[in-house]
Amino acid sequence: MAGNRGAPQTSSTNADDADRPLGAKMPSAIGRIGQAVRGAVSIYWERRLIIVFVMGFASGLPFLLSGATLSIRLTEAGVSLTAIGLFALVGTPYNLKFFWAPLIDRVPLPILSALIGRRRSWMVLIQLGMMASIAALGFSDPQTDAGLTALFALAVAFFSASQDIVIDAYRIEILDESQQGAGAAMTQAGYRFGLLASGAGALYLASSINWSLVYALMAALVLVGLAAALLAPIPQTDANTAKSAENPGDWFHATVVAPFVEFFQRNHIGVATAILAFILLYKFGDAFAGVMANPFYIKIGFTKVQIANVSKIFGVFATLLGVFVGGLVVKRFGVLKSLLYCGILQMLSNLMFAAQAALGPQVGFLVLTIGIENLSGGMGSAAFVAYLSLLCNTAYTGTQFALFTSFMAFGRTWLSAGSGWLADQTDWVTFFVASTFVALPGLLMCVWMIKRLPMAVQRGLQRQ
Repeated sequence: MAGNRGAPQTSSTNADDADRPLGAKMPSAIGRIGQAVRGAVSIYWERRLIIVFVMGFASGLPFLLSGATLSIRLTEAGVSLTAIGLFALVGTPYNLKFFWAPLIDRVPLPILSALIGRRRSWMVLIQLGMMASIAALGFSDPQTDAGLTALFALAVAFFSASQDIVIDAYRIEILDESQQGAGAAMTQAGYRFGLLASGAGALYLASSINWSLVYALMAALVLVGLAAALLAPIPQTDANTAKSAENPGDWFHATVVAPFVEFFQRNHIGVATAILAFILLYKFGDAFAGVMANPFYIKIGFTKVQIANVSKIFGVFATLLGVFVGGLVVKRFGVLKSLLYCGILQMLSNLMFAAQAALGPQVGFLVLTIGIENLSGGMGSAAFVAYLSLLCNTAYTGTQFALFTSFMAFGRTWLSAGSGWLADQTDWVTFFVASTFVALPGLLMCVWMIKRLPMAVQRGLQRQ
């Protein structure tokens, strides 16, 4: 009966709309569009998604404090460019986090896990350690004891990488399948706000107060993530804590060894080695120049406020635009050709920094330089993430993706650590021209793979 009553009502409504003049129909149509928009947006106000957003903020906050923001502090302290380049090595925990992921993923903490749950207990413990290490990094003096500063920066990176492990796992477990897309969006949005806080926010503060107090305030911001952890619901998977009987060797094999073994078996040694070499080299030129970007801004005369406004705020939006454009390029040209086209733009964007070095501290040209560099970098990142995703076996998607990105990060840390030495030996124009050539090996490998290794081969599929 209910169905019979519904049909005439719908028909009557449509008939009434048809009889209305155009001007009367428009408010009704606008109202329906408004309801649809409110319905789509309302999903982001769900409690669990707001918590995911805050956790994304907590994830992004510490990243720059041991990286780009720290490099500005080191430059102002008179640390040599060679030493600043070597400081990139403190990011090594981001490369190796898969080694201790099984521990965080499966082992409950004594007492604390019983009180607040396994995932939340790890988040609380890690965030407390991160607060302490950020504050200690701020109070260390790179002029008198650069080694101690590096040690505390390494501690920040370790706790940051560990937090990423537990936050990623928590997000996947706490959200329904229908919320995973919204959850990914909220995580990325929160992460970008975290980067703004520790990037532009820290630079604004450092223009008025000393660096020790800046880092103390950044440590206090970790309380936002700590509150989210304590207020977050406990996922049902926390009930499955009976892992103590498992052999630690089994954890390591299933989580770390098996995904690599499967990748090499599926692709064979030659193809797999070529793919890993390409992963290592594709963003190398971008990373090589990026390590010296902030010291470069300071050395040629830009103020911290100018760097914050252009590089940290405008640059974030340019990157987001680049990611969107990169997605369209991948859809139009396919993954491998998009990697080549976007990689060429990435390489050429380094020449903008060479031009900036020749012109000096001109803010207008810096906007153009940052816009082109971040736009092309975002496009390259979108194509690269799509490529890495296609390489994953669905049985090991999360783990293999983490392993690939960790391998890629070696270019950002270990291989790029020598960029400071080159900057010390040359002028800035020469350095950035050289960084352009550093990107060539990755592009040449991309050309070779397009000709010799179609995407089906790199995915371990049979040729058609």
